[in-house]
Amino acid sequence: MNNPSPSRHSRRQPSDSEADVQGLENRDGSDKHASVNPADNVSASVDEIKADTPMIAHSGRFSTFLCWALAVAASLWIALCTSLGPLYRQYETNPGIATITAFSFNNAMIFAITFAICMLVIIELVRFGRGQLLIPYDFGLRARFAAVRNNRRHQTHESTAAPKNGDNNEIDTSSNTASNSQTGGKRGTKFDNAHWLRSRIWQWTRRMASSLRSGARRCMMTVTDKWWKIALVLIIGWLWVPITLVAAFGADIRSQFREFSWAWNQWTGLKQPYIGFFSFVPMDIYPTAHYLWPAKPTYLTDQHNIVLTLIYGGAGTVSRYFTGSNDLGIAVLASGQLLFAAFCLAATANRFFNHPWLKPRHRLFAHVSAMSSENTSTNKKTELTPKKIDTATFVGPLPRFFILLFFLICPLVLFSTISLTKSPLFAFAFVWWFGVGYEILCTKKMRRNSTHGQSATSLHRISDNSDDSEHSNNVDGAMIHYKNGPNANLEANSAYDRVILHLRKRTFIALVLSTLVMMISVKYALYIVLFEFAIALFADRRRWKTYIIGMLLPALLFEGAVGLATRDGAIINGDPIESHGVQLQQIARVAVLNPDGIPQDAKNKLAPIFNLDQMAEAYSQQDADPVKSSGIQTKRVSYRWRTVSKADMKNFNAAWLEIVKANPRICLDALLAKSYGYFDILDPPYIDMTYYVAYAGTANFTDWIGYWCAGWRRQLTDWLKNWSSKPAIGWLIHGNTFVIITLLLGAAEVILRRWKTLSTHLPLLLLMGVMITAPANNFERHMLPLVFVLGFVLLTFWQDSRAQRAKARTLRNGVTTNHPQVAESHESTDTTNKLDTTCPAKAKTAGLEL
Repeated sequence: MNNPSPSRHSRRQPSDSEADVQGLENRDGSDKHASVNPADNVSASVDEIKADTPMIAHSGRFSTFLCWALAVAASLWIALCTSLGPLYRQYETNPGIATITAFSFNNAMIFAITFAICMLVIIELVRFGRGQLLIPYDFGLRARFAAVRNNRRHQTHESTAAPKNGDNNEIDTSSNTASNSQTGGKRGTKFDNAHWLRSRIWQWTRRMASSLRSGARRCMMTVTDKWWKIALVLIIGWLWVPITLVAAFGADIRSQFREFSWAWNQWTGLKQPYIGFFSFVPMDIYPTAHYLWPAKPTYLTDQHNIVLTLIYGGAGTVSRYFTGSNDLGIAVLASGQLLFAAFCLAATANRFFNHPWLKPRHRLFAHVSAMSSENTSTNKKTELTPKKIDTATFVGPLPRFFILLFFLICPLVLFSTISLTKSPLFAFAFVWWFGVGYEILCTKKMRRNSTHGQSATSLHRISDNSDDSEHSNNVDGAMIHYKNGPNANLEANSAYDRVILHLRKRTFIALVLSTLVMMISVKYALYIVLFEFAIALFADRRRWKTYIIGMLLPALLFEGAVGLATRDGAIINGDPIESHGVQLQQIARVAVLNPDGIPQDAKNKLAPIFNLDQMAEAYSQQDADPVKSSGIQTKRVSYRWRTVSKADMKNFNAAWLEIVKANPRICLDALLAKSYGYFDILDPPYIDMTYYVAYAGTANFTDWIGYWCAGWRRQLTDWLKNWSSKPAIGWLIHGNTFVIITLLLGAAEVILRRWKTLSTHLPLLLLMGVMITAPANNFERHMLPLVFVLGFVLLTFWQDSRAQRAKARTLRNGVTTNHPQVAESHESTDTTNKLDTTCPAKAKTAGLEL
């Protein structure tokens, strides 16, 4: 029977689920003239499949257009940043051409190529997520390759076919027999012996390779089945970092040590200078405007977050008290951060790898329906053993290996473990928080029941009054109730198979602690926590108490405590000028390129706040800190922090707006020049993580750390800088590579409408916004959270894609096996087609996944 071939000029390739549905309706080779007419309930079941399949039951063309529009916008933004990079990188040598108006044909070509690559990556990710072929048959490439391969196989089959009865088909073997008889069979014996030896060697090699492969798989699964095992592997793999490098730090920890020392001297009764024109105290380094200082002298600020200042400064003070130097305190702090990093990464990896909220034999029981339907389709009544469920649901050894390998060899991870700055600490706490969010997502799902007549497992909440036919299990704090046993073959008449899991107490505690550590690390963590709280509350209102107590309450309590200490004069609040980095860069660039273009009214408003001449001299398009007069006494005083008042600062936004209106192009260049590097894969990092390892002040600030393995430290950083400078190969250790991949994955998830997964990934988008508003361009420490979680994001995308394809196959098998007439017609069609997957038309018509 000839199957109708689909048109080669069709507008789009049908998804895996659509192909399954088409296979159910058209599998007998005809549409309206089918010889078998299924019952009405079969049609209803097919309609249920269409309604349950996410790719079919979409909200309309307009929503699809919006999803693709977001993907196009992301690709356009990456292409724009990449194409403008060659222009802005020439600012130091030729500022006149470092503008968007100098966009040339070469930049247009870079833009077009980058946009095409980004869109191609998104399209391929979407096709992979839908279970479609990465190269569709509409292009004709796969069809041609399949035809050539089939012709070769056909020719080989004809040449080696067995002879048929008849004189013409007889094979004359007399010559071979004669030759063998002349040599006495010695030649044949030697040939047979050599063939036997080669076959034995090949079999032994295959057995050894299979044994090694199986042993490696078992070893990888064994060392990653508990969080403490993963942490132990990471600590052992990282031991060379604290042994040879001890610690890595920059100017921030020196300021924090200095702050705490001055505060300690004040507490012990030592008189010190405070506010004065000739005095220079730690608060003048950042600097912090004097109008924020309380009347009563205090030397603690919230510039680097007060809790970190107390911890770091306290460790340095204790170290100086016992040893006379800062070295021991710095080494202890670096080792403690390494242990904390190992714990955060191991706890998150354990959640993604092993689903610890369920016992091994019960993990992902939601897939029991799929496995039962496959057994039913082959008329085999197989027991669903725990081993089979594990192999079908667990993350395999290969993803575990690559994620662990990345954490063990990536320089961004290695140097972050001992870098005593706020960003790495926040990044590790964010990974911990991200893993907790994944567990919350997995334990809140309500799965829709399978199609009518399909074998299913109904999971309900545990109750005190349960009869003998019901079974329950306490699954590591998650109470699950199985009605009629876990392997029951039920008639699925209910609307839902409910999976209700209570959040573990340890997970709730982890949510609170990870939120607090994030709040302690950086100030913008407040916006991330509040943003995710709103998203989580909207997506899962049943757990509002968990979100309020676990996220909102710790954030509000921490901010309230800091605000109360600031109001009482115990600490000095951070200068609000720190949050105006983009505006400062725009004003400074205008002051450099077009000082006469600044309106006089704006000059009058800015005069009490900034010295525009000093601002122009201090301007650097990569970093806004020089414009803010950050540094020691030798800095340029562009920011009048000693004399500015709160009333003067109220005119800052108005003056900035006037300058933007008068110089829109220069201000746009300033914005793009300080943020394009985060999304330009060709742009080298402005400050990489080797900066803290090879910090010039290490020898002056420490007694022996700066001289410990100094040659190795220098060789290691030089080798990494050489690696980073190489095109393509150096991209593997650049932070902006991970940012771009994360953005493209997010665009694909929007198109695939994976809203629940996106609810946990949206904070990554907010972190990209933080990068754009950060003081520096392409500063790798701001990209660390995205670097650390990218492996888990890729793993989630792969698992969701696999589950989506498995659901389509399950729904197809559920209909065909529970309706004998349809199954009989499908068997006859399968006999005709013989599962000819080399033919695109037959494969699509049969509803097979290729």
